[in-house]
Amino acid sequence: MPHQDQQVERLTFFSDAVFAIAMTLLVIDIKVPEPAVSTDEAWVQALANLIPHFVGFVLTFYVVGALWAAHHRTFGRLGHYDPAIVWPNLTLLMMVAFIPFPTALMSTHFNDRVPQMFYAFTLVVTGLCQYRLVKRALRQPYLYRDVSADDVSIAIRRSLGMPAMALAAIIVAIWWPGLSNLPLMATPFYVMLVARMKKAPPAAASTDQP
Repeated sequence: MPHQDQQVERLTFFSDAVFAIAMTLLVIDIKVPEPAVSTDEAWVQALANLIPHFVGFVLTFYVVGALWAAHHRTFGRLGHYDPAIVWPNLTLLMMVAFIPFPTALMSTHFNDRVPQMFYAFTLVVTGLCQYRLVKRALRQPYLYRDVSADDVSIAIRRSLGMPAMALAAIIVAIWWPGLSNLPLMATPFYVMLVARMKKAPPAAASTDQP
């Protein structure tokens, strides 16, 4: 594979740093418990009270990780720098840097409707920012030659998974706030399904012809 444009590499390194910092900040919301008495029962109860924070951390860590993986795949296909991707990329990074706040809000008020809807809405906006970046970035003549039209189509469809599932989470939160994160957990299955939806090669389509 030819050497990647230096400007693309600089954007990639900067973006990786933002993703890494955002993922690290997620753990700050998990405070060390200080039970009134140091007994086994008190410690078990104190740790049990942190379960929503553990759930929020694990879920959002993988959500941001999925965003990073998609970003990594997208920039890995760029051989040449396109100035038009700078602002879409910055907008996505702004949302990624913001994610620890709605995560802390959702984890602290796990069974409340508005915090859950706000968290999911943040992911809808973040997912749409990712979709915009992927669609803007994966264009010729900036791609490596071995990137096919099918690769681009699949990448664009995959980028719609998170905003779609986050929108479903908002709908679920209207009636069952504590269960609203379940659609987000299904996002990897959507991504895997889209990845398998490649068109059959022309040779396979013509094998039955005389």
